[in-house]
Amino acid sequence: MLRLMRSFQWALSGIAYTVKTQLNMKIHLLAAVLVTAVSLFLKMPPAELAVLAITIFMVLAAEMFNTALEAVVDLVSPEQHRLAKIAKDVAAGAVLVTALNSLAVAYLLIWPRLEGLLR
Repeated sequence: MLRLMRSFQWALSGIAYTVKTQLNMKIHLLAAVLVTAVSLFLKMPPAELAVLAITIFMVLAAEMFNTALEAVVDLVSPEQHRLAKIAKDVAAGAVLVTALNSLAVAYLLIWPRLEGLLR
């Protein structure tokens, strides 16, 4: 049981580190809170809320993987190296892809309801 609790502490420490040090994580969390509030206000059905939740957590996880990869690359290659740049750029690209997907999902699920309210 102690070992399980430690693993949760390490995981929470990793989340806290990412939130404290990464501006993009703060932006993603703010967007997640806003999207969640709007979707609850619109009383979206559970299946659509599940799609939004999966999308939100994909973006947050991608940001955390990107942060972890950047830390490892900096540890292994403190000097500039072409392959280190490629690794960091690809990881950042993965975050961008998930963030763009989240915009598409939010547009498809939320915008029609907001548009209906505005009429």
